[in-house]
Parts: sequence; C-alpha cells; structure tokens
Amino acid sequence: MATLRRRVAAVMGELNFGRMLRRAYRFSDREAVVDLAGDQRYSYEEHLDRVARLATVLGELAPNDQDSVAVLANAGHHYVELWRACCSGAAVINPLNTRLAPVEIVAILRDAGSPAIVVDAAHADIIDRLRPELPELRVVVLADAGPDDRHVPHDVLLSELLAVNDNASLPDEPAEDNAAVLMYTGGTTGRAKGVVLSQRAITLACYRMQPVVAVGGPQSFLSFMPMFHVGASSSWSFYLPIGGRTVILPGFDAGRINAAVLEEQITAIGAVPTMITLMLDHPDFEPKMFESLELVIYGGAAIPPSLLTRLMDVVPDVAIHQAYGMTEMSGIATALTAADHRIGGPRLQSVGRPALGVELELRHRSTGAPTPAGEVGEIWLKSDSMMTNYWNLPAETEAAVVDGWYRTGDAGRFDGDGYLYLADRVKDMIVTGGENVYSLEVERAITSHPSVIDAAVIGVPDAVWGERVHAVVQYRPPPPHATAPTAAELDGHTRALIAAYKVPKNWTIRSEPLPVSAAGKVLKRRLREELAAGTDEAR
Repeated sequence: MATLRRRVAAVMGELNFGRMLRRAYRFSDREAVVDLAGDQRYSYEEHLDRVARLATVLGELAPNDQDSVAVLANAGHHYVELWRACCSGAAVINPLNTRLAPVEIVAILRDAGSPAIVVDAAHADIIDRLRPELPELRVVVLADAGPDDRHVPHDVLLSELLAVNDNASLPDEPAEDNAAVLMYTGGTTGRAKGVVLSQRAITLACYRMQPVVAVGGPQSFLSFMPMFHVGASSSWSFYLPIGGRTVILPGFDAGRINAAVLEEQITAIGAVPTMITLMLDHPDFEPKMFESLELVIYGGAAIPPSLLTRLMDVVPDVAIHQAYGMTEMSGIATALTAADHRIGGPRLQSVGRPALGVELELRHRSTGAPTPAGEVGEIWLKSDSMMTNYWNLPAETEAAVVDGWYRTGDAGRFDGDGYLYLADRVKDMIVTGGENVYSLEVERAITSHPSVIDAAVIGVPDAVWGERVHAVVQYRPPPPHATAPTAAELDGHTRALIAAYKVPKNWTIRSEPLPVSAAGKVLKRRLREELAAGTDEAR
C-alpha cells in the first residue's frame, strides 16, 4: 500500500492552470481573443505567444513566483493575457476593483505587498498620485511605445518589456498548492479581505464548468463584465479547454452587446437578470440578434418568471444556467441547470443543487449543528476549489474555515429534492416585531409584478418594531400617458404572495437603476445610507 501511495503522489499534479494553457496549443489556428474596443483579433497561436512573452516579463517584475502583481485596468485583450500569464505560474495576480477609492487601493497594495502594478492609460494618473505613499511600487502601463503614450505616468511601458522577449516560453508548471490569485473582496462591510486561491482551486473551478459551457461546437463567449471579479473566470478560463473564443466589450452597454451578439455570432453570454431585461428592452433589439445564442449564464439574483418566458420566446432552444457562488469558492458552488429552467415552476426561485465536487450543509448560525429539512440555516461549503486563506488575516480565516468547511454567511433552506433556496445574507436578515424576515423572499414577491425590473428590501430602525421592512423598487419606464405602479398596488400584489408581516411598510419607487457592485449585486449598504441621509424619498 505504501508503494501505491508513492506512485500516486508522483503522477498527480495536473490541477494547475499552466497545464491547461499548454493544452490549448492544439487550437493554434482558431481565433482566441477578440477585443472589439481596440479592433484587435488574435489566433490561439498569436495569443499564446503573447501570453508566454508576458509570463517572462512578469517573472522579472515579481522574481518570486508567489509574489502578487496588481492589475488596475478596464476589460480588454491585455487583461485576458495577464490572467493567463500569471496563472501559468509566472506570478500571483491581484486584480483591483476599478471602482475603489485611492485610499482603498493604497491599503490593498500595502497589504498584498505587490512589487509591481500593471495599469491601463485610463488609471495611470490615479496610481501616479499614490506614488509618494508607495515609493517601491513599479508601475507598468498597458500602452504602445508611441509618442502619446510616453506622456502617461509610468516606470515602463508593457510594449517595451515585451519587445525584448521574442523567444520567451511559458514557465514550468506550478505546483497545485501554489497560490494563483489574490482577490480582494468588495469590502462593503468593512476592511477588504484578500482571498488566496490556489492553482488547484481555479483549475477545478474551470473544469467544473465544462459540462455547462461545452454545449455544442466551437463556442464564442461575449465578455462584458469586469475582469477583476471572480466571475471574470468565464472570460479567461472556462472556454480554454474547448478552444473557445472570447469576445470582449469594455463594459455593459445593452445596444452594443445586442449588436455584438449578432455581428460576432456569439453563442454564450454571462449576465445578471437586470442586464438581460435591459438588452431585451433596448429600442433597437430584434429577435434575430439572439439567434446564435446557445447558452445564457446568470447569477446575482433569481430570474423573474416573466423574463424567463420572454427570453425563451426569443431563443426557444437556448440553454439557461444559473450559478451561485463567491470568491472564496473560486466561483460556482451550486447550479440551476438548463433542464431545471425548462421544467420551471417554484425551483426557478432556487439556486439549484451543489455543483460537481462541492459539499453543502445548512447549519445553525450559533451552534453549527445541522438544521432540519425545510428550516433556514447558514450555508457551509466544502470543496478543493475553496480558498486557502484570507491573506494576513489568520483570525478571520479561522472564523470562516471550520474543519475544512467554509462558512458563507448566507442563509438558505433545502426543499425535499435538495434544491437550495437562498434566504438572505445572515447580516441582512430583518427582525421586525420578533419575526425574521428574509429580504430575498420579499424581493422575489415584488419582482413578480410585471412593472418591476428590480427590487431591494432592507431593514430600517423602528422605535416600536425594532426594524421595519422597506423596499426600494425600480420600475419599467411606462409608455406615454401611463403611470408608475403605486405603493398601494405593489403592497396588494406582494400581500397576496407572502405573509403580512413580511410586506414592506414603506416603499421607494423609482425609474433609475439600483446601485450595484461590479458583480451586479445591489449595494444595500448604500441604500441604507441614502435612507438615513433622507436623500431617498419613501412613499
């Protein structure tokens, strides 16, 4: 038995991104990356050559392959190259949220100890203003060596570094346990935490998605979400094992996305439900624009039944897939499959069942004991794609990872068939008059109204009830001479679906979108601040 163990240990080690990247050379003649903003197209042969040369450059910027290299840039082909070059074993990538305030960027760079940062021209001035506080930081700009680019604040232009690495090759395959990603959480509830993801974690997360993304022949994925978020893995990893093509737009623009799907014959997109609604509602939208779509992946919220019906009417054969996950799990934790969406019914309000290789339990928040079927408990997850630790935060790591399980802080319940229904973030649960109100349940009831695009339910202080339920609702802009839904109308609609104590006592009804994070999740903290400041008028 000992000999067998030694032999197994000697051959195991394929769960590293470098090996996956090398396997992509067999697709050399296929188109790999298309950057629509820059009108640039690269075959796999050209793309992998650029990745190899970039990996060599990163090895010079971060001599220790476990050093992190920060990135502050908008989405583009350079970002895909950076992801793949870092994860090939050249460095640990530290992708920074472009919405962060300068003080937050400084705090993260100090905490991470990144020796270098790669920025695009749009963000170079921000980093230049921070240089006095980060004197050791080397700044590399994603720009050409033209006269205009030399005026951008920098230490060196990336094009200059790449020019001297024509004969570069990918680094040796990294060990499975090596860190690959240092990704800081949004910090919406306090100090941002650096999540360390290993080579094994990100590679498993990619392979876990293959039964979903490999739905037919060669795939073309349209990426328009930020590339600093864990969901960006759909643009740089999911389609690599099947030789898929990544087409990039720098941000969400419903009209440009619809046009790109048609012109580039896109087969797959990833979005949040509100984005899909805005794409279908765009005045230039025509059903023929979506004829090439084979797969729609969404997350961040349940899909309203009315939206699902509209989408399937436009693209009857499309596979629709919901993913629920988080940075600490390298992305996906549960999945609601295309077959589940075809069946429809109450399960559309769930986030599906655990993904392949993921264990999931519901436990009491205080005792950690399993909760009975049908009762709400905290979601605990276990998988080899789980984070290694929170960077420089041993106490927080110990609190979050217990006996190999990750405590998500989310609350949910199982139905009789093992489908998970999110109840709320534990911290977002509203306690009113001694009763627990789970905001997601109320939001689902509100968004089933045909005039509602999005809704966020929060608790606000109340002298009598402790907290009262308040809803902020975005409604669909009405046709001429029509009126927005009233609070009384929404109250009646919601009251018919859920218990009276859960129905919002106050309503804010608006046509402008709700504030969201880069991942498309509503920023409830900002809504609470607006209410507290009196800038959000309640009805």
